[in-house]
Amino acid sequence: MSRIVSTGSVIGASGRNMASNFQKVTHCIFDMDGLLLDTERLYTEMTQSICDPYGKSYTWEIKQSVMGLQRDEAAVAIVKALDLPITPEEYITISTEKINQLMGNCIMMPGAERLVKHLHKHNIPIALATSSGEDSVEVKTQNHRELFDLFGHKVMGSSDADVKEGKPAPDIFLVAASRFPDAPKPEQCLVFEDAPNGVTAGISAGMQVVMVPDPHINEDQRKHATLVLESLEEFKPELFGLPALS
Repeated sequence: MSRIVSTGSVIGASGRNMASNFQKVTHCIFDMDGLLLDTERLYTEMTQSICDPYGKSYTWEIKQSVMGLQRDEAAVAIVKALDLPITPEEYITISTEKINQLMGNCIMMPGAERLVKHLHKHNIPIALATSSGEDSVEVKTQNHRELFDLFGHKVMGSSDADVKEGKPAPDIFLVAASRFPDAPKPEQCLVFEDAPNGVTAGISAGMQVVMVPDPHINEDQRKHATLVLESLEEFKPELFGLPALS
């Protein structure tokens, strides 16, 4: 099994780098939903429960199109795509209540905890850049506070006034980079994402992007990433000049 690389390089099943064109980085920026936390399945269940009374089906095609969007944008898109007889504001109210009920027990994605702790241990600056708002992040991370406290800072797009445009615009990653104490250049930052909109945002920001997509994401929605992996467990930090996992 190989890992897809947009530059044309390939990482073999053993993890050995073949003619890598990756650039050395000094800082890492992580998405949260579907990348660090296993929330996307819960989001699907939640959204379908809102659709059920109206006989609507929240299809994968719709879900893929809204992954990574900020809360308000996602609400508008879902209500429109499914022609729901409620306003986006009503959708947000209902979904927020359901998020508070469901998301408190979400678990970490494979390899996420090990990688975050490894980078922190080796003093690699790390930041969180999520489209979720502050209240939502608080609920989702309540059982993982120790780990999320390792991030130097968190940019929460749906409640951060400095993030003018949500993903796929590059704003959230540029804001995250600017808040590191040493304000690295975009090319010094490595983004970790699961959603096509997030990958587009990272690439547009001038950063390299490691994508760990949902298995259902179409192949053409993966090809613009710098590197595509099936799991964070497969990530080799040394490919980007970072300390190797021990």
